[in-house]
Order: sequence, then structure tokens, then C-alpha cells
Amino acid sequence: MSATTQNLKPSVAVIGGGLAGLSAGCALAEAGYHVELFEQRPYLGGRASSYELPATGEVVDNCQHVLLGCCTNLIDFYRRLGVENQIRWYDEITFILPGGKSSVLRPGELPAPMHSAVSFLESFVLDLKDKLAVARALGVGLTEICKTCDASGVHVTFATEAEFRLLGELGYLQRTDQQFHWENRGFANFDEFLGALTARKRKTIRRERHDALANGIIVHWLTGNDLTEEIWDAFFQFYMETGSRKWGRPYLTRPFYSLVGQSMRQHIVLIMAKRAGRWIAGAINFVGSHSLFGRHWGAIEHHPFLHFELCYYQAIDYAITHKLLRVEAGAQGEHKITRGYLPSMTYSAHYIADPALRRGIAEYLARERAYVAAAGAELATFAPFRKNFVLETD
Repeated sequence: MSATTQNLKPSVAVIGGGLAGLSAGCALAEAGYHVELFEQRPYLGGRASSYELPATGEVVDNCQHVLLGCCTNLIDFYRRLGVENQIRWYDEITFILPGGKSSVLRPGELPAPMHSAVSFLESFVLDLKDKLAVARALGVGLTEICKTCDASGVHVTFATEAEFRLLGELGYLQRTDQQFHWENRGFANFDEFLGALTARKRKTIRRERHDALANGIIVHWLTGNDLTEEIWDAFFQFYMETGSRKWGRPYLTRPFYSLVGQSMRQHIVLIMAKRAGRWIAGAINFVGSHSLFGRHWGAIEHHPFLHFELCYYQAIDYAITHKLLRVEAGAQGEHKITRGYLPSMTYSAHYIADPALRRGIAEYLARERAYVAAAGAELATFAPFRKNFVLETD
């Protein structure tokens, strides 16, 4: 750029090279201004800088040492500067208290923004009173954002029971639903799990597992680098065949599987069945920190009980082998109960801005909660466990 051209631009002086000064200077330059930034210290970043301890050579962050995924403006700023790849992301944050006691904050299985809620509630950095105060403030903050944005509502799905009750106190409408979960009570293997069942249910499951694989079918657990494009081609064929026949309109595309395979392959387990050298069926599962989440399945050959084997029994086997606490097999299918998957309550909370709509929904949810509770209690009586077997609590 020539000096003449540069002089035609409006000039701006920015005093201070901290995050505010740097971001302001960047935005002004992008808007066409000639920017001069002045900083007294021999480095930029202000409170977001780092320094080296002379005694040890260790690099210590000065202040702005925690960057969360929700800090979208700061991440975008780093991206515009071309240094986004220098961010060092961690799966967890450790807080060290005086005396050396530590507490870890890590994401769990709930979707954002509630993904760290369980870890937050279990942390002892704050006492229960402080935690509830933070949760209450977040609940109030969400409703204020809703009003400011003129949004129709706020919906917190798959909340913990404690969050559900707290949000209810803040005026959120409360909804319950039901899924079927298998709980791992420290079983050493599948046979030990079977030992907790009644003799009739135990015999039935053994027969189903035998019949499912009777035609020379071999089951494989595929994850990580096993998830090749060839594997996804086969699984997509299963999905389309079974989805078209059972659901009527499959909604996932072939590129979807490539994308999740690239971005989260270490958190996916495909339970695949092979016969006579070709893949014939499979079920997709997502691995959380404590749970295995079973989702859809499909097949191009139909064999008795193969669905139960791939979706339920193999999932239990995988959870036991990898010491996962539970398998969440989704919402529908009372037939799961006899196979060890018991009804489990799920919770959500909803702020509805329109008063008239809110009243109508509130009346419906009151009746629905009563039905869900009654149905869950009745279904639990069909549990397959022996009478003298007690499901221990965590």
C-alpha cells in the first residue's frame, strides 16, 4: 500500500495492547481504518499473556487462562488472527484447593449447555448452597435472554432431576418421559448378568442369542480407525433398507455418517454382523463418559432375534467389558424390559413466553406426568430379575 493511499484512510490510535485493544484494532482495520496501536509493555495480550518462571522455566498464564467453547467471540478473534490452531484444548479442568485437594470439571453426557452440569454438581469447590445459587441464576438468565430476544420459549432437555425441580421452582413447565436403560451393577461378564435373572428369562435369552447366530453369523465391534468409508457404505445400506420398510422416510444422508466418522470416531461403536464374507446387519452406538447410547439399526438379511442380539445383548456385553455404568436404548419398546432394560424417567423443563399457550401446555403436562409415573410403576413390575436379587444403588 502506498503512503498516499494510506494517508487517505481515517486514522485511529488504540491505547493498550490487551484483548480489548487488539480486538478493537483488528475490527477497525477490517473496517478500512489505518490503525496504530500503542502498548507500554514489551508484549501484547495484557492480562491474557503468559510469562516464564525464572527458577523452573515453566510457562504460567497470567490471567485469561480458561477459554471455553462458549467464548465464541474470542475464538472468532483468534481465528481472524490466524492463531486458532495454537489454542490448547483440554477435556477437563482441575481446580486445586489450599492443602492440595483437587476437583475436576469435565463434560458429561448431557447436551450443551448442560454438558458439565453433573460434574459441576459433584464438585466440592462450591458447596450445595452455592451450586443451587449458580443454577438458579442460570435459569433466570435464560428467561431474561428469551424476553430480550423476543423468543417463544426456553427448553432444557434431558435435565437432571435436581435441575428439573429447581427450574420448576423458577416457573418453568415440567415434563417427564420414559426410556429403557440397562444398569451395570458391577457384573463381571454377561453370564453373571444372566445369573441375576429368573430361570425362565435366563433360558429365553440364551436361546435367543444362540438362534441369532445359528446361521454362521459373526459379530464385530468396530470403532476408531475401523470405521472406514466401506463400512459406512454397508451400514447406510442397512439404514435405508430398514428405515424405508419400518419408518417410511429415512432422514439421515450418506455424508452424515462420513462426517460423524471423521469428527467422533473414537466415540462411536458399530456392532456389525457378517455372514458368508459380507456385512448383513449393524447397530450404531455412541459412547459417553459413563453410558453407551444405542440408536438405530438396520439389516439386509433377516434372521430370528438378530435385532435383539445386536441392539441389546451385544450392547450389554460391550458395557460390561468397558465398565460403562449403563446402556440407554432409547424411548420405545416395552419388549426391552424382559431383556434387562428397565423403565427410567427422563426430565425436561420449558419456559413458554405466551401466557395463553403456557396455560394450555401446563394443563396437558400435569396429566402427562401422572400417566408417565403410573405407566413406569406398572412396567417396573415386569422386571426380569430374581426376587432375591437387589439392584444396588450407585
